[in-house]
Amino acid sequence: MVSAEAAGEGTLRVRVVRDGQVLADSTRPLLVHEDGLPVRYYLPPEDVRLDLLSPSDTRTTCPYKGVAAYWSLPDAPDMAWAYHEPLAAVTLIKDHLCFIGTESDSEPGEALAVN
Repeated sequence: MVSAEAAGEGTLRVRVVRDGQVLADSTRPLLVHEDGLPVRYYLPPEDVRLDLLSPSDTRTTCPYKGVAAYWSLPDAPDMAWAYHEPLAAVTLIKDHLCFIGTESDSEPGEALAVN
């Protein structure tokens, strides 16, 4: 089972940083809950530095969310993904990006970082 919900705006800040470069900074994450997995944070594309990421040819299929498309950095292949046509249970996540390493939050309300 999978579900998606919006965090109250401003209650949680998610920052994705790699090698000192901010890749994303959002106070509007969507929280995705999937049985047996940690909560994942999906960020609106407007809060992601898409100019720093390159689309990948990689595609994977999740039986709960649909087909995922991936983005990479030169030294970090497939580090972010999004669902352009998510399944009905999670339509809220359409086009929002999730990054490897943003699946847990050390303290509620604190920023997350990926290095």
